[in-house]
Amino acid sequence: MEAVAVAAAVGVLLLAGAGGAAGDEAREAAAVRALVARLLGPGPAADFSVSVERALAAKPGLDTYSLGGGGAARVRVRGSTGVAAAAGLHRYLRDFCGCHVAWSGSQLRLPRPLPAVPGELTEATPNRYRYYQNVCTQSYSFVWWDWARWEREIDWMALNGINLALAWSGQEAIWQRVYLDLGLTQAEINEFFTGPAFLAWGRMGNLHTWDGPLPPSWHIKQLYLQHRVLDQMRSFGMTPVLPAFAGHVPEAVTRVFPQVNVTKMGSWGHFNCSYSCSFLLAPEDPIFPIIGSLFLRELIKEFGTDHIYGADTFNEMQPPSSEPSYLAAATTAVYEAMTAVDTEAVWLLQGWLFQHQPQFWGPAQIEAVLGAVPRGRLLVLDLFAESQPVYTRTASFQGQPFIWCMLHNFGGNHGLFGALEAVNGGPEAARLFPNSTMVGTGMAPEGISQNEVVYSLMAELGWRKDPVPDLAAWVTSFAARRYGVSHPDAGAAWRLLLRSVYNCSGEACRGHNRSPLVRRPSLQMNTSIWYNRSDVFEAWRLLLTSAPSLATSPAFRYDLLDLTRQAVQELVSLYYEEARSAYLSKELASLLRAGGVLAYELLPALDEVLASDSRFLLGSWLEQARAAAVSEAEADFYEQNSRYQLTLWGPEGNILDYANKQLAGLVANYYTPRWRLFLEALADSVAQGIPFQQHQFDKNVFQLEQAFVLSKQRYPSQPQGDTVDLAKKIFLKYYPRWVAGSW
Repeated sequence: MEAVAVAAAVGVLLLAGAGGAAGDEAREAAAVRALVARLLGPGPAADFSVSVERALAAKPGLDTYSLGGGGAARVRVRGSTGVAAAAGLHRYLRDFCGCHVAWSGSQLRLPRPLPAVPGELTEATPNRYRYYQNVCTQSYSFVWWDWARWEREIDWMALNGINLALAWSGQEAIWQRVYLDLGLTQAEINEFFTGPAFLAWGRMGNLHTWDGPLPPSWHIKQLYLQHRVLDQMRSFGMTPVLPAFAGHVPEAVTRVFPQVNVTKMGSWGHFNCSYSCSFLLAPEDPIFPIIGSLFLRELIKEFGTDHIYGADTFNEMQPPSSEPSYLAAATTAVYEAMTAVDTEAVWLLQGWLFQHQPQFWGPAQIEAVLGAVPRGRLLVLDLFAESQPVYTRTASFQGQPFIWCMLHNFGGNHGLFGALEAVNGGPEAARLFPNSTMVGTGMAPEGISQNEVVYSLMAELGWRKDPVPDLAAWVTSFAARRYGVSHPDAGAAWRLLLRSVYNCSGEACRGHNRSPLVRRPSLQMNTSIWYNRSDVFEAWRLLLTSAPSLATSPAFRYDLLDLTRQAVQELVSLYYEEARSAYLSKELASLLRAGGVLAYELLPALDEVLASDSRFLLGSWLEQARAAAVSEAEADFYEQNSRYQLTLWGPEGNILDYANKQLAGLVANYYTPRWRLFLEALADSVAQGIPFQQHQFDKNVFQLEQAFVLSKQRYPSQPQGDTVDLAKKIFLKYYPRWVAGSW
């Protein structure tokens, strides 16, 4: 009976509003037609007929598409929603035309005539939702985007069937209005907000003030962007998730309301209380519902609503009390502040807190949170389910609906990584879990534009009822679609990557690059990996072998560079191990040889090959930030924000190198000087017979790191050199050494 009651509650509440008016159908169909024209051009777009028909849904709330025609006739794409129609279009392009849609560049060569669909192909998604984003994605990837870039992303979302996504831009402008109405001064508000690159953690209560304030122009531009983002998402029938009040307030609230009951939280991320230790309103304080309802009312007045709201009160922060009564009251206060304004409110909660601090979140504490919201009104993201699922130890979140999410990437790092076997089988296992309340799948990376094979698989799984039966065959087809032609060596290379870098398993799997290349050097660096390096080097060889046939493909050139970057990353680890062994053995000549290759040959070669592709340029990265500004001073400020995030992540290297990237310019002027200073210090230590002092080195290298952040040096935003030639040059120099085992 319990399982039946839970299923009924979840079904009624989450399927509410799944349909729509006839006017919505017409608007969504028009949005998909416009997408087809943007994607393929107006000429090819004329070969496709698009319609949206709610009645097509196999069951209420389950997106369905139908494909037909082609050959001598127009291709018919029908969907129960705009998203379903866009996903059906993508299915046709992928499976019938061999096309590929990707962040790094799409391959859209259409065969002529367009292939016919045998009969009528109809597909329904097994779950209500396909979710996208992480609160951190807003800062690691989206922060500097203009509308043109957002439009491309929303197109990508629609084609990949995403129907639920965060839409959190512009919220600081709304908060500014609320705080001013409450009596805070503009100076107090300015002091509270972080800089743009760190807003994600301000929104979750982890940080305040750091690298701010926000210029007035920021608020204006973000309001404009948010309106356009919401309009575009809604035009496809997506459900945007808006922010709600989680309980964190500026310290200045205590000046305006001297009797307010607040708790000063502990520090976060090695920041002191100048930038963390946020103030959390007591759930019973009468000002809590006032602030919460003021914000949500103003937000809805500005942007409208689709009735799902995100809020995270205890993200990576230990609550003031472990008493279940307190945790239930804190949860209830957040939810009731929503429903006071929107009686249809559903709370989207990142389940990361339960995974991140399992020693605090025992069964009683978890049950207190999950039970404080009516069943079906709390939608939980099992954020890291491919590695550390929470639903299995919480009885499917105590009957609350949840979305099985793949987190995959931390910090927007570069580095080949994936757990494709776990991803492939995870959603089905969650659906089959006893009394499962799973209502969707999701992609929740901290940063995007990396490891696209992982996201292609996850997007496909949102429409599959079963796992992909043969992943080796799947990645072979993926490569053929990506490059526009099948090549045996390229397919073999991808199968090697599947069994190595993309086959991480177990709870220790985290898509966070901790390679020595991108970490502050020390004698204690971890070089362990979960795969055989031979597979990476052989895949590198095979991809280069296929270059004469595939070099005209932009996606191939991107992948060749990415794999070359990965191979160099492996070589850095090997030369570091040799240099460390030489230091410990006091063999100065061997230390100088290995260190010399690493810091004076290998890293400059990496920087040179990265510079051959605009997608791996520090100049392009920083130019995004500068382009968001309305003055030179503002551009300098935004650039410094971006530099801090890439490197020190705080005034003192508080979360050092968490968001590391391998970009031309960053390798040359940040990673390389660190390595040279480290290796010189080791050599001096051996030559002079004195111990290496890590503490002193850390103080010295911090000066280099800080100098990079504060530097005004400009970097090229246009590529230089040929990727294939430069990759081949590195390969011919180092691959024979790898084969011979001679370093």
